[in-house]
Amino acid sequence: MAKEMEVLVPDIGDFDSVPVIDILVKAGDQVEKEAPLVTLESDKATMDVPAPQAGIVKSIRLKVGDKVKQGSAVLVLETDSGEAASKPASAEPKNAAAEKPQAKAESSSQNSSASAATKPPSQPKSPDEKPAPIAPAKPAEKGGKQEVTVPDIGDFKEVPIIEVRVKDGDVVAKEDTLLTLESDKATLDVPAPAAGTVRGFKLKVGDKVSKGSAICSLEIAAETNAADQPASEKTEPAEKPAPAKKSAAHGEAEAPSSAPGNLGQAPLPPPASPLPAPDAAVDAAMIPHASPSIRKFARELGVDLGQVKGSAPHGRITLEDVQGYVKKSLAAPSASVAANASSSSSIPKIPVIDFAQFGPIETQPLARIRKLSAAHVHRSWLNIPHVTQNDEADITELEAFRKSQSEETGVKLTLLPFIMKAVAKAMTAYPEFNASLSPDGESLILKQYLHIGFAADTPNGLVVPVVRDVDQKGIVALAQETAELAKKARDGKLKGDEMRGGCFSISSLGGIGGSHFTPIVNAPEVGILGVSRSSIKPVWDGKAFQPRLMVPLSLSYDHRVIDGAYAARFIVQLVKLLADLRRLSL
Repeated sequence: MAKEMEVLVPDIGDFDSVPVIDILVKAGDQVEKEAPLVTLESDKATMDVPAPQAGIVKSIRLKVGDKVKQGSAVLVLETDSGEAASKPASAEPKNAAAEKPQAKAESSSQNSSASAATKPPSQPKSPDEKPAPIAPAKPAEKGGKQEVTVPDIGDFKEVPIIEVRVKDGDVVAKEDTLLTLESDKATLDVPAPAAGTVRGFKLKVGDKVSKGSAICSLEIAAETNAADQPASEKTEPAEKPAPAKKSAAHGEAEAPSSAPGNLGQAPLPPPASPLPAPDAAVDAAMIPHASPSIRKFARELGVDLGQVKGSAPHGRITLEDVQGYVKKSLAAPSASVAANASSSSSIPKIPVIDFAQFGPIETQPLARIRKLSAAHVHRSWLNIPHVTQNDEADITELEAFRKSQSEETGVKLTLLPFIMKAVAKAMTAYPEFNASLSPDGESLILKQYLHIGFAADTPNGLVVPVVRDVDQKGIVALAQETAELAKKARDGKLKGDEMRGGCFSISSLGGIGGSHFTPIVNAPEVGILGVSRSSIKPVWDGKAFQPRLMVPLSLSYDHRVIDGAYAARFIVQLVKLLADLRRLSL
């Protein structure tokens, strides 16, 4: 018989009003026991709230940004076993609170030798009483020592150390992170309770600690008061191989203090200061920020979280970020494989030459647009097997009509809108030109819209504005829109959305010259039409040669998607449409 139970926030230690930073399930989801439901994050710890039973999520009682504490409602879970009945959810916080004093008393007796110097024995708590914050060790007087122990970490014992941030002899500021712990449900930074010099630090990555376990001693400087010492005046580590520089913790706000440790990789060597200096190999700000469930998922896949860019607020890494990183890594060749590839299968690098040895030179930096365009066309040329089909279209009647309509309408009509309209008609007849290959190469994505981009030459480089819904617009409307976009391109005022979403591209060099050329497909599109300069040529009409205005066309296409015969039929259809505009109305 199905039972509904209310899942509540368990004991989360000495924390209150902890914000929800991620909700990992939605109503209707089937979850297993211990599966993470939501992620909480205080200023010192990130923790997952697990499912107490397997079941189906019926409703969620909170949202991202809500602040919760022990006993706050998370969601309602429908279980299909009788286990929920034997342990009502509504009584869970009281039961947990009733059991805590006994567990904490046992922990206190086991660690009495380590914690006696830092705090008095804790008294049992009543079921409804909030967990009292653990009193920090009494600050040592000036010039004395202060023992540092593991603070209250909730209902956890034997928690492994996943990162060590200091070593014996380091000088630390108050609240600097000493080490990072991670249980199955939470990641916790242990901060320094005062400023001073670390003494007697012997812990290492992999050691397991509990509440009250000794960490080190802090030697407080005789001439300064650790509680009142401003951050700008805190001393630097006494021993540094390089000239002293302010660490991130001393010169800035402690943004990385809540960043979890780096898992799934070899431990970093002990830093020369509590937080590495800005010029160190690994900056503290670069420590990956992720919840325990995401870290576990990354470990299972062998992903180094240090290489994953987080998309959530404050750079936090989500499940989708890890999955996207894996997909990208699988799609891209390994750097080591590329480095070891034989010369026959890899692209040899162009040798570096000092051109100044041959005469005077001048170095001119590339414009930003030109650099972006260069990277894009290079990527497209290397990844797409190009084939180019050439033909010529008779535009004698089209040219006469264009000139007459320009005079009648007062709108400057160029050849481009006519070609765009003809291309749209041909793409409707041959829809594979209005498609893209899926990232895995297993399917074809056919588009139900028809947007065409055209290459615009600007002082800063080549850009491709996109005209949307070409098949639904007339020649005059297309002429006005292309003229407006071309002007914005020359003025450098094109918006990002005006250069995205194209299905096909047209590159026209007719105003400059040339007969034919090989345009590069604008990936992820599968086709591009190159238009060269038209010229009068003698054409045999069956009885005699007639002077006709012919425009050269060069159709490049992705041979993975488009077959040669299919492309030939496309360009033949295009030639017919340009030769007789009446076909556009059919």
